[in-house]
Amino acid sequence: MKRLLFFIRHGQTTWNVEHRLPGQFPGIELTDTGQEQAKRLAQAISVLPLSAIISSPSDRATETARYLVEGRSLSIQLEPDLMDIELGHWSGQDRDELSKSDSVWKAFLRNPLVAPEDVETFPQVEQRAVAAVERWLKKESTGAYPAFVTHADVIKLLIAHYLGLEARRARSLIIDNASVSIVELGAEDQPRVLTVSWSPQPGWLQPSFLLQMRTEH
Repeated sequence: MKRLLFFIRHGQTTWNVEHRLPGQFPGIELTDTGQEQAKRLAQAISVLPLSAIISSPSDRATETARYLVEGRSLSIQLEPDLMDIELGHWSGQDRDELSKSDSVWKAFLRNPLVAPEDVETFPQVEQRAVAAVERWLKKESTGAYPAFVTHADVIKLLIAHYLGLEARRARSLIIDNASVSIVELGAEDQPRVLTVSWSPQPGWLQPSFLLQMRTEH
């Protein structure tokens, strides 16, 4: 059986606008723009037969997921291992200021395989995120079209995993707010990344794409 995995990043937050590093800091909510982004994405993919909606428990992810469940007979299922990267003492700090003054931060950007003790490395995030997705895929209730609502670095690392890339190369990917990235898994074929960081544009879901989904999956 082929499956389509939908990896969805949360909408814009105030900390995104302020260039502050969120990490796993609690209580970060969507801006008005972020809510509109999430709503627009939910409307755009409302024609897709999502079979499950699995979310990071962070406020910004669950708030985004609530738009996705509207009009569907689905509930939001929480998965702690889809949380954002743990940034420890860097959480809440200004990204631009760190890039100017913190040599350890700059080294981490160049090589996210090495980090201070209170900060996760990219391989650590990849390991827990991939394990979480694989656990959910083993559940019959997850179905063939699950959506995973999570964070930029988590999505980068999931895509890198399914492409067979080293974790350090995930840094070069760009994952926009309220975007969807789609990975196709086949029983025998290698995983295929169908799209990365797609955001709604008018008329994107043409009938031919939907017909292909129905016939191939």
